[in-house]
Amino acid sequence: MPNLFRLLPPVDQALHRLAGEPELAAMPRPLLRDLVNKFLDLCREEIKAGVIASEGQLVSDTFFRRMTCFVRSQSRPHFRRVLNATGVVIHTNLGRSLLAESAIEAVTEACRNYSNLEFNLDTGKRGSRYSHVEELLCRLTGAEAALVVNNNASAVLICLETLAKGRETIVSRGQLVEIGGSFRIPDVMARSGSILVEVGATNRTHPRDYENAISENTALLLRVHTSNYRMIGFTLETTAEELVEIGRRRNIPVMEDLGSGCFFDLRPMGFQFEPMVQDVVASGADVVTFSGDKVLGGPQAGIIVGRREYIEKIKRNPINRAMRIDKMTLAALEATLRLYLDPELARREIPTIAMITAEPDELKKKAQALVRLLKRDLSGRLDIATRPGVSRVGGGSFPERDLPTTVVTVKPTSGGAQALETLKDNLRTAEPPLIGYIEEDAFCLDPRTLRNDEFRLVSASLAQALDMAGDGSACHN
Repeated sequence: MPNLFRLLPPVDQALHRLAGEPELAAMPRPLLRDLVNKFLDLCREEIKAGVIASEGQLVSDTFFRRMTCFVRSQSRPHFRRVLNATGVVIHTNLGRSLLAESAIEAVTEACRNYSNLEFNLDTGKRGSRYSHVEELLCRLTGAEAALVVNNNASAVLICLETLAKGRETIVSRGQLVEIGGSFRIPDVMARSGSILVEVGATNRTHPRDYENAISENTALLLRVHTSNYRMIGFTLETTAEELVEIGRRRNIPVMEDLGSGCFFDLRPMGFQFEPMVQDVVASGADVVTFSGDKVLGGPQAGIIVGRREYIEKIKRNPINRAMRIDKMTLAALEATLRLYLDPELARREIPTIAMITAEPDELKKKAQALVRLLKRDLSGRLDIATRPGVSRVGGGSFPERDLPTTVVTVKPTSGGAQALETLKDNLRTAEPPLIGYIEEDAFCLDPRTLRNDEFRLVSASLAQALDMAGDGSACHN
């Protein structure tokens, strides 16, 4: 054993060997040195455990290939690309909506160059970052003014803090929703300093419930759209128009939180009714909030539109500076909103909308193309087939809507259920990681959330996962 320890290469020798690897040439030297030391420490532990038991394991090219592979795998960015084969279009855990190509180009331009972020090119004086999207938002929604913050929870918080801090906000009991991460409307309201007044019953709230709850301390009437669940049966909610009528008579502003905002009427494509932002604004709501990165298909953002007098108050709130969006978000949002000026263009170019509205026949053809590729590359290693399946919109949107699709099913030719679980686990450590799901007796890949140009990567990731299962190594070249 002592001889084996002495055969481990010095750190500088190992670094010199790695210098010839193009993928590692740009790696910061301190990081490279740390990873080499980590690998050598691992080898020392393996010598002690008897995993490395012969001199040949330490002097061969295989040893240096293993070292190179270890360094590559350990130096990958922690935040990186994955292949989404789950069929969930707005997958919160996998980054939500994908940006349109024009939005990606706008972000690149904003990052590469200086810009007029807060500079008015007409006057030569300081400008407002919100001016880049406010006019577009007003044109698309019919609102008088608009503001954008970093997410919709922030949008709700700053609106409540501005309009109702220290005073009462009236909300229907049936609308006290919880969103992802256990964040609840009552908790956001408490943080804003507004006093929650619940009205109605869980399943039914009448206009008179709001009327009877209004007091001299009432500052706001709030509607919360329950976009992430449906309540059916003996139910009733006060409509936006009814609540606006009450607000006008009692001189109290009305706010509606849409959660996942939508500019399209998707009912002609078989979706249930989902209020569009422009319709809610037209109903007379004074303030409307919604997300930019859900059904809208843009970057993460909380969008606030409504009557000018209230939006201007919200803009002047000092909290706004802590919630403001950066230049990359602004660039992506402006590019996304511009696409909506032509609805058909938006439907084609915004990936979220294109995936949600993809036709079943189109998805069947995609699935068949993926099967042909996988059979060519992995025939004999996997059983590969197709079967009908369902996708989901995700992101708390359209929870009842099953989207018909054709999934590609794969399973190892031997090993049964354990081999299938191993395949799923190994796919998470492949490069790039491939995320799908096990249903019945197979690992399922939904082409709805895979681009055609990702099919070769899917095949490569599956091959890596199978190789890992074969020799127990998580490192392959």
